[in-house]
Amino acid sequence: MKLPPHLTIQNGRLHINGKDCIALAEKYGTPLYVTSEDRVAEQFEKYQKALGTRYPKVRVLFAAKANGNLALMRVLAQKGAGADVFSGGELQLALEAGMDPEKLLFNGSSKTPADLQLAVEKGIRVSLDSLDELHQLDATARAAGTVSEVAFRVNPALTVPTHPKIATGLATSKFGIPHGQIPAAYREALACKNIRPVGIHCHIGSQILDIEPFARAAEVMVRIAKELTEMGVNLKFIDLGGGLGIPYHHDTDPAPAAEDYAAKVVPIFKAGVEACGITPELWVEPGRFLVADSTVLLTRVNSTKSAHKRFANVDAGFNLLIRPAMYNSYHEVIAANKADAPLTKEYTVTGPICETGDIFAENRPLPELAAGDIIAVLDTGAYGYAMSSQYNGRPRCPEVLLKGTEAGLMRRGETLSDLTAAMEHPAWQK
Repeated sequence: MKLPPHLTIQNGRLHINGKDCIALAEKYGTPLYVTSEDRVAEQFEKYQKALGTRYPKVRVLFAAKANGNLALMRVLAQKGAGADVFSGGELQLALEAGMDPEKLLFNGSSKTPADLQLAVEKGIRVSLDSLDELHQLDATARAAGTVSEVAFRVNPALTVPTHPKIATGLATSKFGIPHGQIPAAYREALACKNIRPVGIHCHIGSQILDIEPFARAAEVMVRIAKELTEMGVNLKFIDLGGGLGIPYHHDTDPAPAAEDYAAKVVPIFKAGVEACGITPELWVEPGRFLVADSTVLLTRVNSTKSAHKRFANVDAGFNLLIRPAMYNSYHEVIAANKADAPLTKEYTVTGPICETGDIFAENRPLPELAAGDIIAVLDTGAYGYAMSSQYNGRPRCPEVLLKGTEAGLMRRGETLSDLTAAMEHPAWQK
């Protein structure tokens, strides 16, 4: 199996950043998320360089929904990243991580009045998803005596090769305004006294391994930008979104690099804005590409059994990693303490959740396993802990961050007391 450079096998054990995964499991317990800070920084630098060498005005916004750990967001903030945020909570995390408010975009298809109020208070640009939202924000900004800078999110009606649940640019998607209605939306925004349209935004989906759809989206966006410029909109930025995927099947998936993306998309963008006579910033919103392969989920085998197939029952479930159950997503798995042993058996790796769908990996070749062995589930840094829950009354696990071989907690494990910490006794039960 091909491994990214921060994962190695030494003395029969899986290492991350040169740190023994078994030693980490023994120190911090399992289940356990382990993340390489160095890998996240490396991926960000690749993205920034690939775009920045081709166009001088680039802004990389981390898609905060992929992984909202504050320590990880600090790493990106220190590298100069901004963030695409989807809630007041994600906005607060970005600000606390040290991200510049100028480098934030408040996205989302169903913002609450409190969301709009917070964006106005903090001076955050908003990606509008409807005319209703435009007028709500105008009223909020008017009440605050200020002007809110905005973009509209464009639905480019593009079909992309990814799971339907994460294809966000389809004509049938809940996200954005159909591209044919965008000029009228901007005319309406220009008529609002407390709104200043300064950008345009789209996002076509997630985990896309083909570069061509991104090129088509860029063509749509610069075509619209020309019409808006002629209308009198002063575009400060054009946000092409994120969605560049990673090779979850390490040996067979294509692995487009940031260089591949930039080489295809930036020439279209440059030609388009030059035709408009403008030089807006190019914004992009990578999430998964920056953080997914930085992280492994370590989980201990509780038991094995042979029934209609051979099972390895582990102590992590879909409460900690829901992607396989939700999207039928594939993650590579490695027996971390037997990483170079012959793959002599076939196991289905299952969790402790009371659901038939609590399966991490089906019919995978692995060494012969026994209770106490450690399984590493790879590529769990995006939409892993971020989508976790306390289902079945299971406290969430700790997260560890590595810089070099230095390890430290970036989130403690929850306790049984945390399960009830926010619960109250109704008056009649006291």
